[in-house]
Amino acid sequence: MGDTILLIGGFLLLILLRVPIAFALAASSLVTILTLGLSPVTVANQMFSGINSFSLLAVPFFLFLGKLMNDGGITDRLLKVADTLVGPIRGGLGHVNVLASMMFGCISGSGAADTASIGSVLIPAMKKAGYDLPYTVAITACSSTLGMVIPPSILMVLYGAFGNVSIGALFIGGLVPGILIGVGQMAYTYYVAVKNGMEPTPRQPVSEVAKAVYNAIPPLLLPAIILGGIMSGVFTATEAAAVAVVLGLILALFVYRELSIRDLPYVLGRAVVDYSLPMFCVATAGIMGWLIAYLNIANDIATFILSITHSSFGIMMMISGFLIIVGTVLSPVTAVIIFLPIIQALGDVAHINDVHMGLIVVLSLTTGLVTPPYGICLLIGCQIAEISATRAFVAVIPILCITIGMIVLGSLFPDLMLFLPKLVMPEAFAGG
Repeated sequence: MGDTILLIGGFLLLILLRVPIAFALAASSLVTILTLGLSPVTVANQMFSGINSFSLLAVPFFLFLGKLMNDGGITDRLLKVADTLVGPIRGGLGHVNVLASMMFGCISGSGAADTASIGSVLIPAMKKAGYDLPYTVAITACSSTLGMVIPPSILMVLYGAFGNVSIGALFIGGLVPGILIGVGQMAYTYYVAVKNGMEPTPRQPVSEVAKAVYNAIPPLLLPAIILGGIMSGVFTATEAAAVAVVLGLILALFVYRELSIRDLPYVLGRAVVDYSLPMFCVATAGIMGWLIAYLNIANDIATFILSITHSSFGIMMMISGFLIIVGTVLSPVTAVIIFLPIIQALGDVAHINDVHMGLIVVLSLTTGLVTPPYGICLLIGCQIAEISATRAFVAVIPILCITIGMIVLGSLFPDLMLFLPKLVMPEAFAGG
C-alpha cells in the first residue's frame, strides 16, 4: 500500500506543482522503482518497450496526413462540401462545423488538429454571422472530439496496440456512435438556431453542390480506402495510414497543387514535433502502467469495485465516470496507458468484450478534450475566439450530455456499438 501511495500520490503532487505530465510520470515512477529496490535501468527498458510497437507507427502517419490536409487544400474542400450540403439548414454554419469535423475525423483521427483547422475558419465566420460566441466555441470543440471516435482514431490505435485489441474492430465500432453523436450535435444546433430566431441561408444551385462534391471526391475516398483495406485484410491499420499519406501527398502535390516539394520539410518538421510530445508521454506513462501491474494495483481496485457491484453495466458506468474525471487533468493518451491494466482487469472479471470496453473508454476520454483544465480542444477554440474557457465551458455542458448519453446507451445495449464490427470482422470476436 505504501508503494502505491508513493506512486500515485507523488504523481498527483507533481501535477499540482505544475510539473509537465511526462516528467511527473517519469519522476514518480523512478522514485517508486528505487524504493522497491529495482534497477533504475527498468525505467529505460519500460520506456522503450512502451513505444516499441509496429501499431504505433500509425500515429505519426495520421498526424502527417492531418498536416497535409490543412496545408494541401484538402480541408478547404471538405468545408465547401459541408457548406453546400447543410449550410442552408437553419443554424447552417453550426451544421457545417459538425459535418466538416466528421469528415475531417474520417481522415486525420486527431481532435486538436480538427479544432485548429476547422475552428480557424469557422469560428471567425460564425462570430461575424452573429452566432453566440460561447456556443460557437463549444460546438467547434465538441464536434472536434468526433475525430477520436470516427475512424481512423489515434486513440483507438493506442488502445488497440497496448491492450492487444483489434484496431480494425475498434475503428468499425466507432462508426455508429460517432455518427449518432454528430447527428445529436446537429439536432442541438438546430434547436439553438430556432430558439435564437436564426433564419436559414438560401440554398445553393444544384450545379454548385455537384461541383463542390466533385472537387472533394478524392479526399472523401480516403476513409473508404483506409477502412476497406483493413476490413478486407489487405493491410493493417498502420499500413492503411501509410497508404493514406501517400494518397494525401499525391492530392496535395499533384492534384490540388497547393503544396510544393520544397514545402515538405516544413510540413514534416511540424508533424515530427507534434508526434514527439505525445510519444514521450506514452513512453513515460508506460513505466507507470507497468508499475501498476507490478504492484497488483489493478486487481486491488477491481476487488474494491466488485465489492460495490457485479453488474457489467454498473462497472462500465464506474469506469466511465472515473475516466471522465481523470480526463479533466490528463490527456486521453496518457490516461489510456496508465489505467489500461485496471480497465482490462475489470473487464475480464465482468466478462465485458474487449472491443466494447475500448469503445466506452474512448468515448469517455473524449470528454476530457473539452473539460478544463486540460481540455485542449476547448482551449484552442477559446484562443481563436479570444474568450475565457469558463464562458465557453458553460455552453459545452449541454453538448457534452449528448456524448454521455451515447456512453450510457452503448453500455446498456452493447450491440448498438458491436453489431457492425461483428458483422464485418467476426474473427475479432472469436472466443469471446
